[in-house]
Amino acid sequence: MNRSHESTARDGGGALRLLRGVPEGAEEQAAALYWEAFGRKIGGALGPPGTGRAFLASHLHHDRGVTALDGAGRVVGVAGYDLGGRALFGGSARDVLSAYGPLRGLPRLALLALFTRNPAGGELVMDGICVDATQRGTGIGGLLLREIAAVAAENDCSRIRLDVIDTNPRAKVLYERHGFRTVRTRRTPFLRKPMGFGAVATMHRPVTPGDLGGGSPR
Repeated sequence: MNRSHESTARDGGGALRLLRGVPEGAEEQAAALYWEAFGRKIGGALGPPGTGRAFLASHLHHDRGVTALDGAGRVVGVAGYDLGGRALFGGSARDVLSAYGPLRGLPRLALLALFTRNPAGGELVMDGICVDATQRGTGIGGLLLREIAAVAAENDCSRIRLDVIDTNPRAKVLYERHGFRTVRTRRTPFLRKPMGFGAVATMHRPVTPGDLGGGSPR
């Protein structure tokens, strides 16, 4: 069941609403936002864009995200997470081969394996955060991060982990502002051409009792 929160962020349509989960019927909106944010990174594995967005929408796990809706009910932000081995977007090897065919699908499986990040015990792994281009800078990203922290606290996690690529410095600044610290950086020059980035920073943030408030008003 989705749990909603009225936030203090505002847009032209009024107060934004946070939902635990992705609402039924909003799969294509969520997939489109995700592709806009990460299409350069995952395009080699799931492109072209139309096919990739359709694949994401078809294999979305509704219970593994936090969604921000504007006053008109439009999805303007999504943050996904992996908890207990279940992430925002799924899809098995068979699903990939079915969507792309054996010849095109096998190389894609190799690329997708690079994105696999299994949570350790007591850990929630963030699976991407994306905000509509027209709403960036309005505080939605921070609200989503606080709600993800609340999810982690409610599930007795001690840490949140995420990866951020070197071509996304704006996201890294946001994460640092919300308590994340870089613990290691992996150089990936071999991915510069196919995926557009040459390094990945892993960041950690401890979960505290104060996180139980989430993104709701304070």
